[in-house]
Amino acid sequence: MIQESTSGPSGEKPTPVFPLRIGCIDSGSNAIRLVAAEFRSRSSYRVLRSERAPVRLGHGVFLNGRLTPAAMDAAVDAVGSFRKILDDLAVDHFRAVATSAVREATNGAPFVARVARETGVELEPITGAEEARLAYTAVARRIPLGSTPWVTADLGGGSVEVSLIDDTGILWSESHTMGSVRLLEELAGAEDDPGRFRRVLSEYVATLRIPFPPENVAGFVATGGNIETLARLTGIPADRDGVVRIETGDLRSVIDTLARLSYRRRVEELGLREDRADVILPAAMVYERLAVLSGAGFIHVPKVGVKEGVLLDQVDALTRRESREEALDEAVRKAALNLGRRYFFDEPHARRVATLAASLFDQLRELHGLASGDRRLLVAASLLHDIGSYISRKKHHHHSYYLIRNSDLTGLASGEIQLVAA
Repeated sequence: MIQESTSGPSGEKPTPVFPLRIGCIDSGSNAIRLVAAEFRSRSSYRVLRSERAPVRLGHGVFLNGRLTPAAMDAAVDAVGSFRKILDDLAVDHFRAVATSAVREATNGAPFVARVARETGVELEPITGAEEARLAYTAVARRIPLGSTPWVTADLGGGSVEVSLIDDTGILWSESHTMGSVRLLEELAGAEDDPGRFRRVLSEYVATLRIPFPPENVAGFVATGGNIETLARLTGIPADRDGVVRIETGDLRSVIDTLARLSYRRRVEELGLREDRADVILPAAMVYERLAVLSGAGFIHVPKVGVKEGVLLDQVDALTRRESREEALDEAVRKAALNLGRRYFFDEPHARRVATLAASLFDQLRELHGLASGDRRLLVAASLLHDIGSYISRKKHHHHSYYLIRNSDLTGLASGEIQLVAA
């Protein structure tokens, strides 16, 4: 949801004109971040301000399912101070998002309501699929992708979004509950013995899989604050496009170093922030596992991620020529195709069914009187109706219902996903 930084007169808003000042508040599981930028065009911008508040919302959530009072207090203070910065910078529009910690917390909704009440910021819990889409938006502007697919991994405190992408969009994506803070909490106690901690970590990350052969992959792209820190530890400079290329062997050398050092020595000898020093090893091992699975000799670090994707996405939304309904139609269609590809569906058949269903909907509109949102759900359901065959052809409609009901579809709320599944 794009928000106005300051309240203005009521009525229809004029079409935005460059330069545009755009902001993002990213409420993650390990920290809350602010970035504000001035766009001279849809793709050219300069950062005006970047801030980070070390608020670990994921700590309580990954232990007992609830945000702690102390974390919520700190988060409200951070969001309030970031809102003031946005206003001071005369930012025109901003979006505030929250990831796995807030969306999984049983008290996440009251926390979101409190943030809105005390700061005026509407914090939007987003799905893993939306995280992957936003990261793709940023990566695609930094790395020339081409027609051969790339593997991407966006690792946060609570989850890692693994995607297969090319210059047409996201071909496949899956969210794993294997974030750096979550791993640290789940393995609490083991970190007292560095050797045992690394062994247990190795067993955890060995469960990660990607369902496509590495020989069909162009490369591996990693995003998130941890990989940017790991890139700094390797000492490898960025190229002229701002991308660091790390050999997988160099990452293993950094892992060996981190595994030998205690938390305090990582802070003192490597100059790591205290809220980074404990989660950096779990993050590094997840990245290394995914690099091996993708068959990549190098890890490309573009130094952009979800928050930059939020900035670019807002500019696209504010300046696009098509209507919001058309943009939402396309977002849902892409999300449905992405989900179908995850389960290796018969894409030509699914597309044909969706085309015929949409045509019937349009021709019979005077009879049924349904809205454009209903057409969107019908198209999504048409694309996904056979994905249960991935489990079994027998009673595959039951399996389709289960898979859709328990998946994320960008652009659709939980109740709408239930309708698509039904």
